[in-house]
Formats: sequence, C-alpha cells, structure tokens
Amino acid sequence: MPKRKSAPTKTMTTAVRSKKAKLQSVEHYSGSSNSGPSPVQQNLKKLFDKYRDDPTNEPDRIGLEGTMGYFEALGIGLDDVIFLAMFDLLDAPEMGVLTRESFVNNWSNVSTPSNPCDNEKSQKLYIETLRQKLKSDPAYFRQVYKGSFTYAKPAGQRVVPLEDSFAFWDMFFGGGKGGIQWNSPTTKWYDLWREYYEGKNKRPVNKDLWNQVAELVAKTREEGGETLGWWSEDGAWPTAVDEFVAFVKEKREKGGAMDTT
Repeated sequence: MPKRKSAPTKTMTTAVRSKKAKLQSVEHYSGSSNSGPSPVQQNLKKLFDKYRDDPTNEPDRIGLEGTMGYFEALGIGLDDVIFLAMFDLLDAPEMGVLTRESFVNNWSNVSTPSNPCDNEKSQKLYIETLRQKLKSDPAYFRQVYKGSFTYAKPAGQRVVPLEDSFAFWDMFFGGGKGGIQWNSPTTKWYDLWREYYEGKNKRPVNKDLWNQVAELVAKTREEGGETLGWWSEDGAWPTAVDEFVAFVKEKREKGGAMDTT
C-alpha cells in the first residue's frame, strides 16, 4: 500500500508544479525555452519586418524613416519624452535606429499572457505604463534622461551642442509631454538655468554635466532643496553647477530669482 503524502510534502509538490507551470508560461511568451521562437517572437519578427527601410541590404535594421513610421503608429510624437523611453526600452544604438535582436528580445521580455506585446495595439497599452512610470519613478526618469545623451550628441562626437541640449532639456525639465516642471511656485529654476547657461556658459555639454543636471534638478526638488543648503564649495559638482548656484544666489539677493507672476 503506497504511503500517503504528508501535508508539507503535498504543499511542496503543489508549489513545484505551480512554479513549473509559471515557467512554462513565461517561456511560451518570451521564447526562453529551447523549442525555437515563441508565437510572440514570431509576431514581433513580422512586425519588425513591416517597418524596415531597406530589407534587402539591411534586413535586421529599422532606420530613421521606419522608426518614425513605427512611432507614429504607436501615437508617439517627437516632442514627447516617451520616444526616448522607447529607445531605452529597445536599446536603440543611435537616434532613430532599431535592431531586430533588441526589438524582438526586449518586447518579448515585457510580454505577459494578459498582454503579449507583439502588435501595435498591445504595445500602446504597455507604453501607457511607461508614461506612468516616468511620472512616478524618479530613478527611472533619470535612467531615461541619462541614456538620452547618446541620442542627443552627434554621431562620433563626445558633447551635445548647446542648441540641441536645450531641445532635450525643454522636453525633460520644461514641463513638456512626459517631462517634469523644474520651475517651482517660488523659483523659476529652469528659466534661470537657461538664462545662466545661454548667457554665461554657452559651451557644449559633456556627459558628466549632462548627468549632473539630472542630479541638480532632483536636489532642488527635494524637501528643503530650494534653499540650496545641500550645496557646498567642497562638493564634487561640475564647475557649471557651482557657477549656477552662485548665479541663483546673486539673483536672490537682488530679488530676481523669485516667481513674481
């Protein structure tokens, strides 16, 4: 007569079966099994093919024209931070370029049984979660911002031209679509940054300063951060940030950094 399984053994067996079923479900949608491409991956490959610019000579690449067509189908405008979040999601190697491997793998990785992101309609739903994440998750917002340096700078260059820097900063910090409003009720931070940088600095922006601007914004938005009490002469901020802090303090002394509207 077979031994009856104890309650803990039954529980463990049930848990193992449940875990195995979940893994099989993930494999089915992400294609992580050894049985070949999943249905989701197959659909994503077809979707990728739809937007290729030059299928004959570049079969695994979507160029600028195809990317713009793809983003248009997803309802994404070039004045919206979400298009940079998409480049982050899909590991775009450069502005306006998507590769097959990253496209298929990354969309597969975020697919679920309830929302397999293998067509424009389901991808639109996922994009809405990214929009919300940009608003609610400061770490994710900074990740997308810092990654955008790759797309802001000209190919082969190590700095972003002044005009291009402000085009991106307008999106991220000027209160545009998907961005945040750096200006506060008491201090016009973004306006002051533009006044300082365009009027006194005027230099192209390197990667260190690009990244530190995000930290500067975060510091001023912390509780009590507008007092600039976090800044010290011994800090490791770039020279431009040190000069900006001095610029703001001078403005405040003269009564010119407050919101008077």
